[in-house]
Amino acid sequence: MLPPDMDCSIVIVGCGIAGLGAARRLAEHGFSRIRIVEAKGRQGGRIWSRSFAKGLIEMGAQWIHGPSKQNAVFQLASRYNLLDEMAMSEENQAVEVNGRPPAVTSCYTSSGKRIDPELAVSVEELYSTLIQKSSDFFQSGTEPVQNLGEFLKCEIAQCAEEWKDDKEVCNLKLALLNTEIKIEYCISGADSLDLLALHPFDEYTALPGIDCTFPGGFKTLIDEMMKSLPKDIVSFNKPVKCIHWTDSFKTPGAPEGSCSVQVECENGEIIPADHVIVTVPLGFLKEHCETFFCPPLPPSKINSIQKLGFGTNNKIFLEFEEPFWEPDCDLIKLVWEDEYPLKERPPDLHKVWFRKIFGFIILRPVERCGHVLLTVLAGKEAIFMEQLSDSEVKDCLMQLIHQFTGNPLIPPPKNILRSKWHSDYFTKGSYSYTEVGSSGDDIDIIAHPLPPKSSKLQPLQVLFAGEATHRTFYSTTHGALESGWREADRLRDNYLNDVSKTPNYKT
Repeated sequence: MLPPDMDCSIVIVGCGIAGLGAARRLAEHGFSRIRIVEAKGRQGGRIWSRSFAKGLIEMGAQWIHGPSKQNAVFQLASRYNLLDEMAMSEENQAVEVNGRPPAVTSCYTSSGKRIDPELAVSVEELYSTLIQKSSDFFQSGTEPVQNLGEFLKCEIAQCAEEWKDDKEVCNLKLALLNTEIKIEYCISGADSLDLLALHPFDEYTALPGIDCTFPGGFKTLIDEMMKSLPKDIVSFNKPVKCIHWTDSFKTPGAPEGSCSVQVECENGEIIPADHVIVTVPLGFLKEHCETFFCPPLPPSKINSIQKLGFGTNNKIFLEFEEPFWEPDCDLIKLVWEDEYPLKERPPDLHKVWFRKIFGFIILRPVERCGHVLLTVLAGKEAIFMEQLSDSEVKDCLMQLIHQFTGNPLIPPPKNILRSKWHSDYFTKGSYSYTEVGSSGDDIDIIAHPLPPKSSKLQPLQVLFAGEATHRTFYSTTHGALESGWREADRLRDNYLNDVSKTPNYKT
């Protein structure tokens, strides 16, 4: 616990799970002069639960990926009793799924035919093997190819050679593999697997446990975190214009010991601070990093911010009066028979944007969700979709459903809701990935506080947290939460003169 005479002023920019995690941890350490400034009118950041159909849907983060003892979000949710019995079971936590939970799947082709489930499962297992092989390939010390797309092209070409005696089956397997790759786009957040660097892709750590959701919405975790903080700690609708650091704003007559950082808000308010923890999304930093800080960030940090990838994933929810899918179905996959893996996409997005949709997830349980389908779209197609009207999107998706099921009589959905994360000024996308040319070192460089230790200025004036600053859990809510804890612990250790102490990430 921090001695009272060591208390200081700390401003946290952003009220997402990283910012809230940092604030909670700081309060636990004994810091009392904490303030969170949030650009929007709500807490949660990219966690955003909204009312739809019979209950809540998640516009952003939806699942706890790898709900097990190693997962900070899962442990915190468990402490607040926010999860159901199945998610809490030891069996659920022990299952190794490598990021893809098991599901009952129905696969349909673009000619309206149902694919034999055994064939579909065999191709899904083959794809999982290839993804695992990409990791083994790198770890073997063999000179790696530069990106995941290139690796998969080579591997799938070898598979196709083995299938060439039966052209029809070969083409169907390739089309099925192409659908698996579309799912991978959404998992990684990248527009293309050719953008996904192979080396750092292997550094990402998938935790055990079958992905689960919050029965009351992800917002229940955010609400509990807010309750544990001092009242009125958050200032909403207060965008930050610039963070002034290194005493750049001080006049020659400024008193000794005065705050070394100033947070300048868009409304003109100036908030003095000893330390600022920046938790804004990487997408925002990419567009504003050269003006958001005064003086500007060091070139090495700007370079790493620009090199790391930040993708767009958008969700489309459709509510139906009655289900047209089978009762036990979890996932409907769409398989275009004229597509093969990683082929070049036509440039005219307005004509083919919907082809990047891999299928539809059935939300459960129906008593809580209603009859709702969710589809996810990644990359340039997701950004293009944001420009369309709800009716255009709905009509296009119904054409797909009619075509693939072979049933033109399925009634249209009675409601639609979709995300537009790239259009969000303060987000500009969904989450980070390691793009070709970047590495885990870039994540560490972004996370490193300023000024550097070599400087004679007051240390830790500007600290950085958020999912894009976690080397092994980037793109996840548990990575974001741990990053907030990390920076709070860094400040505590600084004031206790114990910089060598390893941060404790236990809840």
